[in-house]
Amino acid sequence: MTSYLLRRVLGLVPVLLGVSFLIFSINRIIPSNPAVALLGEKGTVAGQQQLAHELGLDKPLFLNRTEFRRTHDIFGLFDSQYFTYMGQLVTGDLGKSFFSRSPVIHSLAMRFPATFELTIAAMLIATILGIPLGVFAALRRGTWVDTIVLVFALSGVSFPIFWFAIILIYAFSVHLGWLPPAGRLDVTDNLAPITGLYVLDALLRGQPATALDALKHLVLPGLALGSHAMALIVRMTRSSMLDVLKQDYVRTAESKGLRRWMVVAKHALRNALLPITTVVGLSFGSLLSGAILIESIFTWPGIGSWLYDAISQRDYPVIQGGVLFVAFMFVVLNLLIDLSYSLIDPRIRYS
Repeated sequence: MTSYLLRRVLGLVPVLLGVSFLIFSINRIIPSNPAVALLGEKGTVAGQQQLAHELGLDKPLFLNRTEFRRTHDIFGLFDSQYFTYMGQLVTGDLGKSFFSRSPVIHSLAMRFPATFELTIAAMLIATILGIPLGVFAALRRGTWVDTIVLVFALSGVSFPIFWFAIILIYAFSVHLGWLPPAGRLDVTDNLAPITGLYVLDALLRGQPATALDALKHLVLPGLALGSHAMALIVRMTRSSMLDVLKQDYVRTAESKGLRRWMVVAKHALRNALLPITTVVGLSFGSLLSGAILIESIFTWPGIGSWLYDAISQRDYPVIQGGVLFVAFMFVVLNLLIDLSYSLIDPRIRYS
């Protein structure tokens, strides 16, 4: 187990290096000039050149052959934007935002709890609704109930989440007035954050009314963000349950006279959990990295809206740091999913 874990952890390094190289290259391939964006249309050419020099944008992207020819120093060859970025990255420095001049890692620490809370809410909604619906559809295979659940699942996959989010806002906020349309808290609420997770912080502060308000603000963005994952979980649960229900040990359990719910919960569902766990884990990573549109629509101050603004402003350090952090979270989640298999099925051993 230890050797397997060590190999997997070491395997994360080339993945993250590849992600860092790709996001750096894609940023520079797109025709843009952050210096122009910073100074605006009224900025002079001289001012743009000076700002580009201060930000290190006038250096070559990968290899500085000019500096090498001038100094004949091998280290001058690596005096470039990419190797400067990698040098900062090795020391844990993600750089500073071109616009706010604040360290990217500090902004990540402030923004991540909001995205994490939204992702947890979306995943809870998707799992709590998806698994029971999938089990119910499998038990009623071929009936009108199964058909309705399948149509529901296909609709969740087919509808764009931004369109679904707008429909939810119109129905539950504008028309019915049941839920707030945007933000994390009502403007009248006063909460001093502890962890950055507002529901938890409100409970720790002894403010149940504020915790309820934070939950209300989570419902619509969580439902919109989790709709696609819920549809995938429904389909995977149904498919996995249909395979397990055909197995001999399930028929044996039924022949012994065990209650139907016990056969389904203890024998069928538990053995169907492996593929469901994979989908849940990958969906969690996808939700964590795919909240840009939802956070923009619901004015949610998380990583998604932060990255959206950075892309619009060509803020390279923010884009690179944010995407690399999301990729890191995704690969760590994949590792945790693999390790959880042995807990679900004791027959699985890692060597």
